[in-house]
Amino acid sequence: MTRRRGVLAVLGPVALAAVLIAPGCRPAGKAAETPGFRTELTRAELLDKIKGGWAGQVIGCTFGGPTEFRFPGAMIPDYQAIPWDDGRVAALFETSPGLYDDVYMDLTFVDVMAREGIDAPAASHARAFAGAGYPLWHANQAARYNVLNGLMPPESGHWLNSPHADDIDFQIEADFAGLMSPGMVNAAAGISDRVGHIMNYGDGWYGGVYIAAMYSLAFVSDDVGRVVEEALKVLPAGSSFARCVRDVIACYRADPVDWKKAWLEVERKWAEDIGCPDFVFRPGNIDARVNGAYVVIGLLYGRGDFGRTLQIATRCGQDSDCNPASAAGILGTMLGYNRIPAVWRDPVKPIEDKPFAYTTMSLNRVYATGFEQALEMVRRNGGEIDGETVRLPVEEIEPVPLEVSFEGCFPVERKRLGMRLEATAEIVFEGTGYVLTGGPSKTDGTGADTRVHRVEIALDDRPPVVIALPVDERVRRLEIAWGYRLATGPHILKLRLLDPRAGDMIRIDDLITYADKPAAARY
Repeated sequence: MTRRRGVLAVLGPVALAAVLIAPGCRPAGKAAETPGFRTELTRAELLDKIKGGWAGQVIGCTFGGPTEFRFPGAMIPDYQAIPWDDGRVAALFETSPGLYDDVYMDLTFVDVMAREGIDAPAASHARAFAGAGYPLWHANQAARYNVLNGLMPPESGHWLNSPHADDIDFQIEADFAGLMSPGMVNAAAGISDRVGHIMNYGDGWYGGVYIAAMYSLAFVSDDVGRVVEEALKVLPAGSSFARCVRDVIACYRADPVDWKKAWLEVERKWAEDIGCPDFVFRPGNIDARVNGAYVVIGLLYGRGDFGRTLQIATRCGQDSDCNPASAAGILGTMLGYNRIPAVWRDPVKPIEDKPFAYTTMSLNRVYATGFEQALEMVRRNGGEIDGETVRLPVEEIEPVPLEVSFEGCFPVERKRLGMRLEATAEIVFEGTGYVLTGGPSKTDGTGADTRVHRVEIALDDRPPVVIALPVDERVRRLEIAWGYRLATGPHILKLRLLDPRAGDMIRIDDLITYADKPAAARY
C-alpha cells in the first residue's frame, strides 16, 4: 500500500464542545489565519517544539517505568506513590537503559533517514530495525523474526503472519513521524505507512498513525481537545481504534473531571485482547487501541497541565511507561521545551549529550537532526522557509485505508499442554484458528547459544512447512506456530523436530483456539 505523501490541512474550525477546550490553552502564533491553527512558526519555535517532544518522551518513560505492567487490567491506586526527583533520569539512563526503548526505537528510523534521506524505503528501515542490537518484544520481535527470515514489509507486520499485529509497538515508536512533519498529518501518515507496516497492521498500525497525527497537530495548536479530535480525521471512521477514542471523548464531554469513568468505559467495551497470545484469556492488555485510549485520557483530563497529564496516563495502568511517554511527548511538543515545567524538564538535561543504548544518537543530536528533517519536510510538501520564518503548507487531512486484523476470529479456549517436543508430537483441536505457544529450551545456560532448531509442521493434509526456532533471544520466534481462517471443524497438527541433538527439546506450552463466532453466540 502506498499513500500519496501530503500535508496537513486544517481548512476550518472544528466544532467541538466547549468542554474540550483546555483552560489556558488558547491558540498562539503570529499568523493564525485559520482560527485555532498556526500557519507559521519561527525557526526557534520549531526547534523548541521538536526538543519538547523528544524530552517529553524521556520524561514519560522515566516516570512510568516503575509501574509498567504491574497493574494489568487495573488503575494504579491514588495512594500508590510514583517517585520523581532531580536525579531520576540520569540514574535510570545508566542503570536501566532498556527503559528508553520508546526513544531508541524511534532513533533507528531517524538515523536511516539521516543516512538515506527522508524517502528511505520500508526495506531500509526494516533491515536496520531487524539487525539492531536491542532486544525486542511483541509485534516488534515478531517482525524482526519475519524480516530476518525473508518476509519483508508490509507482509512482516500483517496479522496472518504475526499474532501481535494489533499490539502497541508502532504506537510507541511513531513519535518521530509526527515530530518531523509539523502541521502535516498526511506526510506523517505517509512515513507511518512505510515504517509502521514493518511490525503492525490494522489497529496496531492506526495507533502509530494517530499518535503521529497528534504530534503533527501539536505544532500548530495549543488546544489539547482540538488536537485529539482533529487527529482522528486521519483514521477510517469505522475502525475500532477511532471508535474507542470517540468513546473517550464522549466520556470527557459528559464529565471533564473524573477520568476514571472514561477508564471504566474503555475497560467495559474495548479491553478484550484477541490477538496477542500473552494476554488472550489472561489479565492485561498490550493492544494499541486500549493503550492509545489511555494516552487520550491523559491528554484530555490533564487539560494541558504537564504533571497531571503524566499522572493520569500512567495511572491508567497496563503499558504505563509507553502511554505517559506518548502523552508527554505530544504535550511537550505543544508547550515547547522551554515551557515544560522545570521540575520535569531539568532532570533531562544531564543526559542530553549521552547516546542512548544501542545507538550513537543523543538527545542533542536528535534535536538537531529532527529540526533539519522537519525543515526538509516543509519544503518538500509546499511550505516555505523565509529567513527565520517557517510557513507551513495547508491541505485537507486524508483518512488512511481501512484495515482490520483478526477479522472473524473469536477466542474459544486456552489449553495448557505442557509437552516436550523431542522427536514428534500430534495435537488435535477444533476451530477456525489456533496459536501454539512455546519455544526452545536452552541447554547450555548462556545467552550466546547460536543454535537454530528446525521443526516440521503439518496441518491436516496441507504440505508440511519447516520453521526455524533460534535459541538466541534476540532473534527468537515468539510462538511455535499459528494459523487463521481455517475451515470450521476438527484439525490435526503434527510436529517433528528435525536433526535433534542429545538433550534438545522444544517446549509446547499452551494451545489457543479460535472460532468464527463469539462464545456467547454459540449457545
